[in-house]
Amino acid sequence: MKTLFLLFALSSAFSFAQTGIIKGKVIDKQSEIPLFGATVELLDTQASMGAITDDNGYYIIENVPIGRQTIRISYIGFETVTIPNIVVTTGKDAVVNISLIEAFDQLDAVVLTPETNKDRSINKLAVVSARQFSLEEVNRFSGGRSDVGRLAANFAGVSAPDDSRNDIVVRGNSPTGLLWRLEGIPIPSPNHYSTLGTTGGPVSALNTNMLKNSDFLTSAFPAEYGNALGGVFDLGFRKGNKDTYEYTAQMGIFTGVEAMAEGPLGKKEGSFLVAARYSLVGLIGAGAGGTAATPNYSDISFNVDFGNGKLGNLSLFGILGNSDIEFLGDDIDEDDLFAAEDENAFVESGFGVVGLKHRINIGKKSYLKSIASLSTSTNTFKADRFIDKDTPEERVIRFTDVDDTQNRFALSTLFNTKLNRKITLRAGVVYENFGIESLLRDRTEQGDNDGDGDPDLFTFRDTDETFNLIQPYLQGQFRLTEKLTLNAGLHSQYSNLNEQFAIGPRAAINYKIAAKHSLNFGYGIHYQNVPLPLLFLNEDVNGELIQTNRDLEFTRSAHYVIGYDVKIARSWRAKLEVYYQDISNAAVEAFPSSYSSLTEGTDFDFDNDRVSLVNEGVGYNQGLELTVEKFFSDGYYGLLTTSIFESKYEGSDGIERNTPFNNGYVLNLLAGREIYIGKAKRNQLFFDTRISFAGGRYFTPVDLEASQQAGFEVLLEDIAFSEQFDDYFRWDFKFGVKFNSKTKKQSHQFYVDLQNVTNNENVFVRRYNRLTNNVDQVNQIGFFPDFGYRFQF
Repeated sequence: MKTLFLLFALSSAFSFAQTGIIKGKVIDKQSEIPLFGATVELLDTQASMGAITDDNGYYIIENVPIGRQTIRISYIGFETVTIPNIVVTTGKDAVVNISLIEAFDQLDAVVLTPETNKDRSINKLAVVSARQFSLEEVNRFSGGRSDVGRLAANFAGVSAPDDSRNDIVVRGNSPTGLLWRLEGIPIPSPNHYSTLGTTGGPVSALNTNMLKNSDFLTSAFPAEYGNALGGVFDLGFRKGNKDTYEYTAQMGIFTGVEAMAEGPLGKKEGSFLVAARYSLVGLIGAGAGGTAATPNYSDISFNVDFGNGKLGNLSLFGILGNSDIEFLGDDIDEDDLFAAEDENAFVESGFGVVGLKHRINIGKKSYLKSIASLSTSTNTFKADRFIDKDTPEERVIRFTDVDDTQNRFALSTLFNTKLNRKITLRAGVVYENFGIESLLRDRTEQGDNDGDGDPDLFTFRDTDETFNLIQPYLQGQFRLTEKLTLNAGLHSQYSNLNEQFAIGPRAAINYKIAAKHSLNFGYGIHYQNVPLPLLFLNEDVNGELIQTNRDLEFTRSAHYVIGYDVKIARSWRAKLEVYYQDISNAAVEAFPSSYSSLTEGTDFDFDNDRVSLVNEGVGYNQGLELTVEKFFSDGYYGLLTTSIFESKYEGSDGIERNTPFNNGYVLNLLAGREIYIGKAKRNQLFFDTRISFAGGRYFTPVDLEASQQAGFEVLLEDIAFSEQFDDYFRWDFKFGVKFNSKTKKQSHQFYVDLQNVTNNENVFVRRYNRLTNNVDQVNQIGFFPDFGYRFQF
């Protein structure tokens, strides 16, 4: 008997190792309640294979052939969904979660629909200017460095003006207008070397191997999103494998050295997922990303699901990261993107978020979800400048001292109910308590009032502040007819920092003209705090330091969007959107000048001399976007996105100017091919390429004569953002190979990503060099080869 059992086990293991597994969960898209008894079929295979979902909506299909597969999910009274391009390997189970929508008027039959569009957002209330993205896309596209910010730069309406950072410009808005959310809760910028008030950084602290399919929104957001003007990343962590243990080991120049483990936890279908990374260039002591200095960074991410019980589902998630780098003047080149030859600079930063999420189903059509989190973002920057360097009089003084900490407690509660197949309602509130400790002392542009021969070290910020931001909202989806759907809601936000309150309506309409054609309309009023580094600036008023920006009100933006979607052919779709954004209440100076808070957010810091600001600035963004996409089928994919746009603002002088984000146009072309090799066609060669064009950034020219007299950079602010860099061009090419084991549950992947293949000299900045007394041009990163290796077992 034991011999027979052993033979059966070996046979099963051999069969399993040459195939893979597809599994996941099926839910009602409106109520988000699991569907019991849904049918999941594997298509385009010789043998009939499939599964039926259990009480919790779970299904599993075993012995699935290696490669890209397609499944069809059906349920009586619901629209059938087809999911193509599921990557099945021997090293890891493929998890595919599906949301079905109840048929409008056919309650006792299976309703057939065309193949699903993977670009549709996961959030059912986001029907315009929104799309979902997957882990595979983040890791697939060339030049992306496994970074969700750089992935989004491939989408229509988005540009990434700086190769050295992952800041993104959404429809001409400053990067400061971006909202990051994780598991439904707002979080600080999830990037290494991030600074107060910014939303990007040189290296992402988000481990993309942890992410499930997530949403990216660019305009007219649903009512649950607030305190943002430009865009939203609504991210979620996937759950670990609840059936078996799986492991991943990988390394790459930017992602670092990584180890990940996942598996079942407890007896209630719980699971764990944990991953840790450390900088590869830090281990080998090399520079990267536009500097000769060595960046050191590490992070750990986790998601622990404690399973389902009588009191619902409870999970614990988080990210903890830290980073540091030392720029030593003697080792710095003149064209370094971040440092100067006459300074030693020391940077340390940290990022962390830990959250507890609870969800309980209420009846068969409602649920309550609550998330509580603690987050922190820290940054210190110390710069020591050499005076009379390389002379007998050489000395060193502390020139800049920055020490910023942002702590945040956040609580989000959301109630979702499906009244019937036509009406779904959602109400909730987001509460955030901010603790800000910020110190900024700097000698730049300061006089020598104390007579010591050096510019004074002025305290621009020195605050220890606590304030609350509360955002209640109400929204609903109304399926008026089979072809017409209305999403409408109200969002409000209150800050006790200066007792300001704002309320904004949100609405979107989706009209299906025909089976393959649809129109979308979106509208929304959105509000956002003026960036915190500006709010807490000090002004010297009669010898007393006063925060004269403290009472600035929310910046306001009205969004208008019209979109048209068409399915050109099988696996092909096109999308056209036209938008207009009217911005008001921007912070400008009280006297006539070209300054506006709408121009901030292009670098690590903010202007530190903009005080006594008033909410009288205006601006607008308008544009047209086109997306033509060929979803992965027949071994290849393609994506063409282009945007033609205009971004303008007015300072207190009333003159209309370009914003620094007014590139004018962006065009991206991406394509990829997969070729299965070997007798059994288990292994794969893959090729991906990306070509990007964009208009040059506008900049304010340097007043060279005034700069030479002052000893620091002086700009011609009366003609701010009047000159433009040359157009941007970059070509990336990626190739690699995947090996699926014949006898074991394991797979290997190796790739080489050649970034900026033509070594094109895209301009980074034109800045005054105090050492040469000239205006020097510094170019962005040239040709740079990246590589990566992944082992899953």
